[in-house]
Amino acid sequence: MSTKDFLEKDYYKTLGVDKGASADDIKKSYRKLARKYHPDANKGDSKAEERFKEISEAYTVLSDEKRRKEYDEARSLFGGGVRMPGSSGGSYGFDLGDLFGGTSGTAGGRLGDLLGGMFGGRTGTTTQRTRPRRGADVETETTLSFANAIDGATVSLRLTGEGPCKVCKGTGAKAGTVPRICPTCEGTGQGSKNLGSFAFSEPCKTCRGRGLVVDDPCPECSGSGRAMSTRTIQARIPAGVGDGQRIKIAGKGAPGERGGPPGDLYVRVHVQPHPHGTFSRSGHNLTITVPVTFVEVALGAEIKVPSHRGMPVSLRIPAGTPSGRTFRVRGKGVRHKDGTHGDLLVTVNVQVPQDLNDKARDALETFREATAGPDPRAEILRQANG
Repeated sequence: MSTKDFLEKDYYKTLGVDKGASADDIKKSYRKLARKYHPDANKGDSKAEERFKEISEAYTVLSDEKRRKEYDEARSLFGGGVRMPGSSGGSYGFDLGDLFGGTSGTAGGRLGDLLGGMFGGRTGTTTQRTRPRRGADVETETTLSFANAIDGATVSLRLTGEGPCKVCKGTGAKAGTVPRICPTCEGTGQGSKNLGSFAFSEPCKTCRGRGLVVDDPCPECSGSGRAMSTRTIQARIPAGVGDGQRIKIAGKGAPGERGGPPGDLYVRVHVQPHPHGTFSRSGHNLTITVPVTFVEVALGAEIKVPSHRGMPVSLRIPAGTPSGRTFRVRGKGVRHKDGTHGDLLVTVNVQVPQDLNDKARDALETFREATAGPDPRAEILRQANG
């Protein structure tokens, strides 16, 4: 982004949060606004798309703790909302990292260097100004079905963020031309203002702090070399991902500057429940509740239990099993990173017959007489009254 954008734009206002908002509040606000203005949800609405780009730009800065601190320091130093040179009249912008000597991939990486020349010292060199920068990290979201979360899936992700201008390839110059090193500051981007006994370092007035002079600016980016763009990538979500889990995909974030490496992509995964409610998850274990008859739990039985995308498994129920007991089937759960699997936890639920024919009713009456004994609730009644 250009320096004038960094200093003039109120990213807190863009996301609808206070300056003292926590990282969680910023993230919640971003997600809410991103869903509302995402291009996929507003087909053909150019205003919504522009709003989405503004939201993404603001979140890119405020979600990064270091970059947010530098943004706050820069606006505090210069006064948030000031109009920077080139903010009107068609002049071209410049890179905030060049203004502050940043070399870490974040704008304003060396804010202290701005004051380094206060006592006559000249800060920054052409080599420092042209050092490669790592791209910013990017965060997005995706939703997986219950089955795909267990097995893993490749998903398409549409990302909107800042990157090199496609028209000028990041140079800031019109096609057929190239920037030249500023003859005034010799590429450092800084000049010196004498204040009597000491000098104050300030952005070079000729190149506006960029260190380069663009004689014929690119019409698309107005000479800044940066622009918001949308791209679609294919990302592999590993097997066993859980609801709300954050997946890191290295090298798929924002492109680097000056030959620097790209940032990373962080994908927040939301998992839908099983469509029929058959299975649930408890960590890497799958859980299921199966109906059984009174006879099966009273006398013991071997039953068939469904497994995830596989053949049913056999489960032996011992005689006298109470309703609600849970059994463990080893290795039929969710896959771990090391290739092993969790378990399938099977809870039995005794089903009471609703309609009895005469033969069944007579059999139960006979059973009741054969098992007649003390009231099984006598002790609990005694304790309650005691």
